Amino acid sequence: MHSFARHQHSKSGEASPKATKGLILNDGLRYDLFGWFCDTFLFRGKLREIRQRTANLARLQPGEKVLDVGCGTGTLAIEVQQRVGAAGHVVGIDPGTQQIARARYKAARRNLPIDFQIGVIEHLPFPDQTFDVVLSTIMMHHLGDGLKRQGLAEISRVLKPGGRLVIADFKRPEERPSQPARFGSVRDLPGFVNEAGFLQVETEDMPFPRFEGGVGFVRAGKG
Repeated sequence: MHSFARHQHSKSGEASPKATKGLILNDGLRYDLFGWFCDTFLFRGKLREIRQRTANLARLQPGEKVLDVGCGTGTLAIEVQQRVGAAGHVVGIDPGTQQIARARYKAARRNLPIDFQIGVIEHLPFPDQTFDVVLSTIMMHHLGDGLKRQGLAEISRVLKPGGRLVIADFKRPEERPSQPARFGSVRDLPGFVNEAGFLQVETEDMPFPRFEGGVGFVRAGKG
């Protein structure tokens, strides 16, 4: 299901503008079907709860501009667009061409004007201070520590002063001191967020079925 990043093309010929050193999920409809199956029969609705709690923590207001980094097939972005209303604007980026194609299809079916773009966290294609809120769910564990730092610096750049960041991701059980940290560990994410210049960094946890570490949420504001 996971694959290392490469220069990819959709059926329409659209290409990712830059390669990423992270991992890419690129399964479109199959991703949605697999997610529905897992959430219904294995996770007891916890994936939907993650999206709802992420949106709640962001304290979204009508008319705000919101960026969903690693938007996948757009499920969270669709929820967010409904919260910010017709005066708001939601953008989703993801390096997976099939994910973006699926997200655009889902938004078009609902007649929602969400801007889905192929893009990568380390090179966000937006001017400085564009967004009121940036969200990221269940994707940071795909990134190495250096890429997390680079991506968070980019997120800080595109956020307006006073803007909010909310990240949700799986947590690993605590490694023993004798073990090296595994790729994708998010245990140091609050520290990385603080290093990127964010203020009032807050965390909370949520248990997750069949996953010992649970899910962690990080909320912070740009000074």
